[in-house]
Amino acid sequence: MDVFELKNRELSKNECLELFENDDLLFDTLKAADELRKDLCGDVVTYIINANLNFTNVCTLNCGFCAFKAKPKDENAYFMTPEQVGKKALAAREAGAMEVCVQGGIRKEIDTHLQVEMIQSIRKETAPYGGITIHGFSPMEIHSAAENAGLDLKTAVEMLKTAGLDTTPGTAAEILVDDVRKNLCPGKLSVEEWERTIKIIHKAGIKTTSTIMYGHIENNEDRVEHLFRLKRIQKETGGFTEFIPLTYLHENTPLYRKGIVKSGASGLDDLRMYAVPRLLFKELLPNIQVSWVKLGAKFCQVGLRSGANDFGGTLMEDTISKAAGSKYGTNMTQQKIEECIGQLGRKPQLRTTTYNHVDEAPAKTAVKA
Repeated sequence: MDVFELKNRELSKNECLELFENDDLLFDTLKAADELRKDLCGDVVTYIINANLNFTNVCTLNCGFCAFKAKPKDENAYFMTPEQVGKKALAAREAGAMEVCVQGGIRKEIDTHLQVEMIQSIRKETAPYGGITIHGFSPMEIHSAAENAGLDLKTAVEMLKTAGLDTTPGTAAEILVDDVRKNLCPGKLSVEEWERTIKIIHKAGIKTTSTIMYGHIENNEDRVEHLFRLKRIQKETGGFTEFIPLTYLHENTPLYRKGIVKSGASGLDDLRMYAVPRLLFKELLPNIQVSWVKLGAKFCQVGLRSGANDFGGTLMEDTISKAAGSKYGTNMTQQKIEECIGQLGRKPQLRTTTYNHVDEAPAKTAVKA
């Protein structure tokens, strides 16, 4: 196979699979992906100043990859009120965050009305500072909350949008293959339900990210099926802002403790997960993000030479990755991000959630009335 020829045409599923499996093609794949990245994105590496806000760790699901979940009576269990969520977002805004990513566990007490209250509280608290982008609630959370409220999905999504939800993380996708999901996350949406939910979100005018969580019980065929499904959705809706590969952090998770998996993905698999999607998606989905909290800054620099063009964000905290065993911290300063990018001879570029370039972060002081 001439890997470099793939830069200029559509890939088949078999070709995509071969790129994942043929070690002899590895370095050509990484180089071709990096060349295509430069053609599409130039030598700019984007990033955002953001914060994670996980409003509860109590969850009724039993996902095998999750080490974050707590039971209601656990000593470490917590559930923030809408007022507390607003205050937490305010603290992030005062620290300079442009975006707050709001997510939590799945439980009966969380319905669309409560999600609306959280959004309204964030809007109220951050208004004196010019507001903050609310990037909140996965398709699973939105679907579950709508059911708990007795609402149809379209109505629930419109309520969230009216309240001030800007964008949504395209998480809870994990691997979009039902046979894998039955063992990995049996309580989560089916593939059909996840796709229907994300399309409703997109068609309401709300952009989302797209993700894959890999390196657990899936195989390369499953990865290919997942990627082609995302590609098809993007062709239909154009609603994805970026693609974020999420390597499975195994050490503290149920799958690892039960001996079902012995480790996560290899470093070469991590690099392939930047390179192969770059060659597959091309201009259809031009932004591919590295995850420094999962892989570390130095490895992410290699990812940025393997097809990726976005460094992600400052995060300010990432309790979910930390619980799973991440050793790379939960906050990276804007200065450190720009240093990492600069070491590659690339240009750091601050961006918004929807990838508009901005010259500088918003002021940390309240706006005078």
